[in-house]
Amino acid sequence: MCGISGFYSLKKQFSETDLHSMTNVMSHRGPDAAGFYLNEEKTCGLGHRRLSIIDLSAAANQPMFSHSERYVMVFNGEVYNFQEIAKQLNISARTTSDSEIILEAFEKRGAEFVNLLNGMFAIAIYDKQEKSLHLFRDRLGVKPLYYFFDEGDFCFGSEIKSLVEIESVKRAVKIFKLAVSTFLYAGYIPEPFTIYDKVHKLPAGSYAVVKDGEMKISSYWKPEEKITAAVATDFDSAKKELKELLTSSVRYRMISDVPFGTFLSGGIDSSAVTAIAQSISSQPVKTFSIGFKEAKFNESEYAQKVSKHLGTEHHEFIVTENDALGLIDKMMTAYDEPYADSSGIPTMLVSKLARQYVTMTLSGDGGDELFMGYGAYDWAKRLDNPLVKLLRKPIALTLSQMGSRYKRGAQVFNYKTEAHKKSHIFSQEQYFFSEDELSDLLNDDFKYEVLFQENFDTKRKLSAAEEQALFDMKYYLKDDLLTKVDVASMQFSLEARTPFLDYRVVEFALNLSEDLKKKDGVAKYLLKEVLYDFVPKEFFERPKWGFSIPLAKWLKTDLHYLIEKYLSEEVVVKCGAVKFEKVKLLLARFEKGEVYLFNRIWVLILLHRWLNTNAK
Repeated sequence: MCGISGFYSLKKQFSETDLHSMTNVMSHRGPDAAGFYLNEEKTCGLGHRRLSIIDLSAAANQPMFSHSERYVMVFNGEVYNFQEIAKQLNISARTTSDSEIILEAFEKRGAEFVNLLNGMFAIAIYDKQEKSLHLFRDRLGVKPLYYFFDEGDFCFGSEIKSLVEIESVKRAVKIFKLAVSTFLYAGYIPEPFTIYDKVHKLPAGSYAVVKDGEMKISSYWKPEEKITAAVATDFDSAKKELKELLTSSVRYRMISDVPFGTFLSGGIDSSAVTAIAQSISSQPVKTFSIGFKEAKFNESEYAQKVSKHLGTEHHEFIVTENDALGLIDKMMTAYDEPYADSSGIPTMLVSKLARQYVTMTLSGDGGDELFMGYGAYDWAKRLDNPLVKLLRKPIALTLSQMGSRYKRGAQVFNYKTEAHKKSHIFSQEQYFFSEDELSDLLNDDFKYEVLFQENFDTKRKLSAAEEQALFDMKYYLKDDLLTKVDVASMQFSLEARTPFLDYRVVEFALNLSEDLKKKDGVAKYLLKEVLYDFVPKEFFERPKWGFSIPLAKWLKTDLHYLIEKYLSEEVVVKCGAVKFEKVKLLLARFEKGEVYLFNRIWVLILLHRWLNTNAK
C-alpha cells in the first residue's frame, strides 16, 4: 500500500520540484520509503511513497525498472496472485515482491495483462521506448487514482491533494458546480467526477494510455457485463462454492510480511471474514473493535463474543464521544473534496488504534451490496409494485402530514422520475436533499443535474432490488465506502484489504439467485449460512446496526458551533451555492424537532467549510 503520483507533459509543464511536492504531500500513505523517476527529456516523472507489506527489502522499492530497463513503474495496492502469474508467464524474479511480477507481466502481455491480476491496485507504467504512459485501476475501484488532463498536460495521484499541490494545476482548475449539487443529493461525488472540473477519477475496471498529448481510456471489467443469463439456485452447491471462494479470497489477503489483523465489529460481514481467517491461521488472529462508552453506540460486546468463540487475540478500544469529536477536523480535511459519510470518524478511530499493533487489516466491506443487506433493497421492491406506483403521490402527501419518521418515508415515495429512482432511494435512505428540495435550495449557478448513470444493459432482466444493489456496487460502495476506508486507514499508514471484493466472489454474487440472498425476510441469507458453520446463529439475532456516531445529537450540542461557523448568513452568501433563507428555514425545522434533517445540515456544513477554505 502506497501513494503514487506522476506527470507526462511534452510541453514540460511540470518540474522535478513539482514531482517531489506532489509525492511527499502524501507521506502518510507511505512512511517507509520515497522514490522518484524523471526521464532525460524531463517530460515524464513518477513518484512513490512506500508502506512496506510484501518484501520489506530496499530491492522492492519504487519506482521499479523492468529487467529490460524499458519500463518503469509506480504501483499502489497489492496483487495477491503474483506467484501464480510468475509461474504462468515463466517470470524469473529477483525479489519476492508483487511489484516486480506486475511489471514483467506487463512487458510480456501488454495492457491485457491486467486481466490476470487479482487484487486492489492503481498502477502507472512508463514505456521509455514508445514514450507512452499506461495507468490501470482495479476492477472494483478499491484503490483510488485521480488525474488532471488539460491541453496535453497530464498528471495523476492517489489523492486529489497531490494534484492541486502543483501551482499550475491549482490555477487551471475550477469548481465543478454540478458536483456540488450531486454532493448535496448523495453525500459524495460519483466517478468519474470530482469537485474540480479538470480533475477526474480514473474509472474502476479501466486503463488509460497517455501518448503524444492524447489520452485514451478503455474498460476491461464492468459488473453489469459479468451478469449471466442464468442464476445459481441450488442452496447446497451455492453455499459450498461461496465458502470456497471466500476462503480462497481470505487466504490470498493474508499474504503479508508484516503483522496483520481484522476489523471485527461483531456484525455478519466482519465476523465472516474473521472466522475464515482464523480457520486457516496457525495462530490467533489479531482482531480490533471500538466501542463507545455511551451505551447506545457500543457494540463491542458482540465483537467480544465472536472473538472468544473463535479464539482470536482481541483488542477492544473503548472510546468516548470526545475521542470521536477530536477527529472531526481531521476527517473534514483528510477527504480532499466534500465527503459526508460520518462513519469515517469511527473508521479513523479504529484504524489509528489498530496501527499500534499491525500494518495491515482485513475488512468486511462489500457484503451488504453483494448479498442484499441494506433496507434500500426493500424500498426498491416496494416502489416497483404497480399499485404503489399508481398511489405513491397520495401516499407521500399523507405521510408528510405525520411525524418525523413518516415525513422521511414520504420523501422516499416522492421520487421525481423512474430514470433517477435508484439514486433517489439512496439519497432519501441517507436523509440527504431530494431533487425537488435542491430545485428550491440552489442558486442559479448551481442548478442540479443527475450525474449518476442508472440504466444498466444486462443479459438477464434484473429485479428492482438487484438493480438497486448493482447501482450501489457501481457508486456507493466505490465512491463512498471504499473511499472512506482508503482515506481513513491511510491517514495512519494502515493497509485495509477487502476479501468480499475479490472479483471471483463478486461475479459469483452477481449471478446468485435473489432467493438465496434474501429468504423469508432474512437478508444476506446464504452468507449467514456460511458464517453459521463457524459461529453460532444466536450470536447475530439482533437488529442490524451501522458503524455510526450520534451525529443528530452532536449537531444540537458539541458540534453546534459548526452550524454557527459555516451556515451563518455571511458564509452562505459569500459561497453563493445555496439560498440562505432556505438554510435558515431548514435549521429552524431541525431545532423544532425534525431530527431526520440532520444529514441535510451536515452536508451543508461540509460543503460550506470546503468552499470557504478552497474556493477561488
